[in-house]
Formats: sequence, C-alpha cells, structure tokens
Amino acid sequence: MTSELEVYVVLTDTGTLFTRTIKWFTKAPLNHASIAFDSGLNEVYSFGRKNPQNPFFAGFVRENMRGQLFAEASCALYRCRVHPAAYAKIRNVIAEMDQNREQYRYNLLGVIGLLFNIQLIKRDYAYFCSEFVASVFEKSGVHLVNKSSFLVTPGDLENTQKLELVYEGSLQKLLNNRIDEEIGKRLA
Repeated sequence: MTSELEVYVVLTDTGTLFTRTIKWFTKAPLNHASIAFDSGLNEVYSFGRKNPQNPFFAGFVRENMRGQLFAEASCALYRCRVHPAAYAKIRNVIAEMDQNREQYRYNLLGVIGLLFNIQLIKRDYAYFCSEFVASVFEKSGVHLVNKSSFLVTPGDLENTQKLELVYEGSLQKLLNNRIDEEIGKRLA
C-alpha cells in the first residue's frame, strides 16, 4: 500500500473591497481559495492580485501569506490526502502554470457568471481562484465537488467531504505558530 501525501486548500477573507463585494453576493465568510503544499503556508498558489495594491492586475500567483494583503485575513486550512501519482500531477500542473504565468489571466467573466450561477464561456488560460483549485485537483484525478469547476465556489470547497478542516481563525495566528500543538494533534 502506498502512503498518501498531503495537499492543502486555504480559504481566506482579506477584507478588500473585491472580497467584500463577493461576500455580499455569496453570504459566505471566506471567499478566496488557494492551494498550499505545506501547513505552514510557505508555498501557496492561486489566481489573484499580481500586485497587492492593484486589484485589476491579476492572474496566476504564488501568494505571500505573510504579506500586507493577508495581514488581517481570517482563514480556514483544509487538508486533502492524495495518492503520490495525484500529488505529482498537482505539482506538474502548477509547475506548468508557473513556467507560463504570463499567459494566464484572472477570469472576471467567470466570477460574474458564478455570482449568478451560470456558466459563461470557458476562456483558455483564465481562472478565478476556486475554479483554479477545483480544476487543478480535477486534472490530477481528484474531484473535490460534483459540479463543473467553472461553478465551484469557496463555499463548495468548504463543504466537500474530500477536505478535512485543520484550522480556522486568524491567518496571522496560524502563521505565528501559536497553534502548532493543535495542528500537530489534528495532523497526526
């Protein structure tokens, strides 16, 4: 039997105007989704702001969870255990996106469709955050939710049985290792 590896899904609320607008529509407390390869959130990827000061310049990003954009964020950290082959595919999909990051754009049309629960046209090389998370897992053979990745919300990720809640609360508290013992117990 092959041992499973861990990939994390991070849901956050940064409190920005864009997030507050999405929150108004979704009524969900956390409206940004990312993929992390460690529980310390040192390697985190998503579709979001390329420059924290400019919400209109967005696409594929390696997120700095210790940066100003996330300074006051609340979060939920979820763990997904996957087989090594699926883990390798997730890594490969993200590596390919990272190597070609300039061709990827933020799928604002997709977000608008999502807010009204309608699937608009699929744009090549364009994702919104939760679509990215669902799509990367899907490409690895792990289906987190039973719907098209074009219509996956952070709330859908929060409610899937494929993810296990590890931590919920202040992102800074998580990053400051004030809950190491609690995470250690849950990860064991």
